Amino acid sequence: MAAPIDPRLLPTNVTMIEGDVLIGGVSLTQLAAKYLTPLFVYDEDMLRARCAEAAAAFDDGVAFASKSFLCGAMAKIAVDAGLCIDVATEGEMDLVLRAGVRPDRVIVHGNNKSEQELRRAIELGVHRLIVDNFDEIDRLERLADPARPVQCLLRVTPGVEAHTHEFVRTGQEDTKFGLSIQRGDAARAWGRLRSMSGVEAVGIHAHIGSQIFDTTAFEATISILGDFVRDLGVREVCVGGGIGVPYVAGEMAPSLTEWGAAVRAAANIHLPEGTRLTAEPGRSIVAAAAVTVYKVGAIKPVAQRTYMAVDGGMSDNPRPVLYGSGYETFAVGDPLAERSEAYRVVGKHCESGDVLVDEAWLPVSTGVDDLIATPVTGAYGYSMASNYNRVPRPAVVFVRDGVDRLVLRRETMDDLFRLEV
Repeated sequence: MAAPIDPRLLPTNVTMIEGDVLIGGVSLTQLAAKYLTPLFVYDEDMLRARCAEAAAAFDDGVAFASKSFLCGAMAKIAVDAGLCIDVATEGEMDLVLRAGVRPDRVIVHGNNKSEQELRRAIELGVHRLIVDNFDEIDRLERLADPARPVQCLLRVTPGVEAHTHEFVRTGQEDTKFGLSIQRGDAARAWGRLRSMSGVEAVGIHAHIGSQIFDTTAFEATISILGDFVRDLGVREVCVGGGIGVPYVAGEMAPSLTEWGAAVRAAANIHLPEGTRLTAEPGRSIVAAAAVTVYKVGAIKPVAQRTYMAVDGGMSDNPRPVLYGSGYETFAVGDPLAERSEAYRVVGKHCESGDVLVDEAWLPVSTGVDDLIATPVTGAYGYSMASNYNRVPRPAVVFVRDGVDRLVLRRETMDDLFRLEV
């Protein structure tokens, strides 16, 4: 037995009434009829507020981590709020440029950048290039243009093991990202960058992981970086992203403002005075701003439990399969009712592991053709979506002040066939 869904897991501008849920003043029932299901629905005011909060918490150069959720409309919201955009591939960079983001507001990541990607970043004049390894430094030596120097941050591994899932832990020694401070690789790489023509080494980048629920690991990272950057001429330190968000009832996480204050307090102690302090939040901006709406297609009791199959699954939310991530559910048509029945909510894919919510509590009245929704799906849902089993990716809608706008249309069978030759 569970109480109605905790409003703290829902977007800011939500109203639950008898028979429906409104986000941004727009009915989820009506949105599902208009755009079909599965459907991602984002509270646009919440996105704007979270972007503004991130911009205020750090110095200029703080970036939205676009891998969490990227489309042209989202990129524009982030930049309008004063953020840069962090991209990890040429595809992400191409999208934000097509959306009208200026190259000097783009930060380029990647642990295996091709010469083509590096060349384009240099030619465009991006805000920062995050250098990851010695082979990339070799490529930069060949490609760097003294007439168009590129400003770089060196990605380092501080040896901090954040308390999170091993697949999203990146600050420890055993990682594919960055260069080790403890082994001396980071110091050698910094020396090479400082000596290269066409490269301006301005700072250090240290992202330690994702979905971290307290600030202790970030404070430890700043302490380690303080010892490392002393006397190196470092002007900027980026702590990456990683602050977590609650996905289920009972979880707690710092706000963007609290995270920024904790990091800044540590920086005031350990970093040289005047060091620019930046970050790259993603999940903490977009995750709680969205819900995914599904239609129930089948309910199947077995000896151990009752299965509820919906019209999406691991193709629109692979996080439960990848990380064992937990989610809550609610019935769109009965949001105020006690959630008295437990179901395993599964998708339509040909995999036993296609589980969206292992133990979902819903009202006893929930049945076939009803709408259910999973909250906190704004991050790493659509961005990690696939076409497994040739399932088209869902539409994405932003809602605000009673108006909905389609920002990503639903894929069609023609879209899927278009690559055939």
